[in-house]
Amino acid sequence: MRKPTASTFRFTHLYLENWRNFARVDVDLQKRVFLIGPNASGKSNLLDVFRFLRDVVSVGGGFQAAVARRGGVKPLRCLAARRNSDIAIGVRIGNNECPSAWEYEIRFKQDSQSLPLIANECVRKNGKEILSRPNRNDKADPQRLTQTYLEQINVNKAFREVAEFFRSVRYLHIVPQLVREPDRSVGRQDDPYGGDFLEQIAKTSSKTQKSWLNKITDALKVAVPQFEKIEFERDPARGTPHLKVKYSHWRPQGAWQKEDQFSDGTLRLLGLLWAVLEKRGPLLLEEPELSLHTEIVRHLPQMFGRMQMRSGRQVILSTHSSELLNEEGIAPDEILLLMPNPEGTTVQPAQDIREIRDLVRGGVPVGEAVIPHTAPETAEQLRLFEG
Repeated sequence: MRKPTASTFRFTHLYLENWRNFARVDVDLQKRVFLIGPNASGKSNLLDVFRFLRDVVSVGGGFQAAVARRGGVKPLRCLAARRNSDIAIGVRIGNNECPSAWEYEIRFKQDSQSLPLIANECVRKNGKEILSRPNRNDKADPQRLTQTYLEQINVNKAFREVAEFFRSVRYLHIVPQLVREPDRSVGRQDDPYGGDFLEQIAKTSSKTQKSWLNKITDALKVAVPQFEKIEFERDPARGTPHLKVKYSHWRPQGAWQKEDQFSDGTLRLLGLLWAVLEKRGPLLLEEPELSLHTEIVRHLPQMFGRMQMRSGRQVILSTHSSELLNEEGIAPDEILLLMPNPEGTTVQPAQDIREIRDLVRGGVPVGEAVIPHTAPETAEQLRLFEG
């Protein structure tokens, strides 16, 4: 069996207790994961689990900061939590050949002063336990339970690979106006909303930058009418990075536009294409279909698939788009259906729902089979609204 390396790792399983909308989740994760469900079912909150793990190990982050960034333990705890109200996150990390190369679990609560405290932290490597907390030192000094071992470089050597994997997680949800006005995000790094998107391009080596922009040019020629080429430049006076695009025009030399003139769809697609080319860890995307033409949306899964063949990078995304899900290569076990109920949102692979499974076997596109399960039962009553 080939030993998995960090570059081929992905999340293979997720277990949750009392996390936001979810009283309990216990699901396998594929190389591509499509989260679907009604509005307010918890798609963003499920993606946030992976962002939380990244925040725990990020520079300037840590367990306390990750919880505080989300308002504290109380807002994180599921309203349906009963007697055992600890919040638990458990993940398995590996690949198809070795899906449980690593296992990490953290349980936490708050003390009487609302300070987050670790109730349990556990790490297993190939099924063998190499960390279990609280340990003897924690019992002698309970203050130690305000930090994970995962975030502490002086004690995580035996499982630092897990910390590095969590740190490689990338969340992307481009807000076009932040790209157009980067001064709003001065000082931010790896801003998931695109505030430092142009700086990320600027920091890329010139050889890689040119290669990636050439690949993006080929894609945009298909997606954007009259598009010819894209180039990167710096303002000679201020040193500010810019992207400029040339369009076919009645003038012989064509017409150039900078990013402040790009459409929302062009900016979102630019950010998505750049992120796909990055060789990093799991990529989290929130409704990538926003502002994009349906014909482009239909080809996004193929684009992710080609990227994964080169890099092995996992993609976990939320969507409401049947066009995106109707791509023939998507299997029902890649789709997780989120359904809210009074006891918390349930998460179930579409493959486990007999009606969906039978429809797909009968030739119905997977998107058409699953999207009706996410529609509000009383949506037609919206037509009765009077402004």
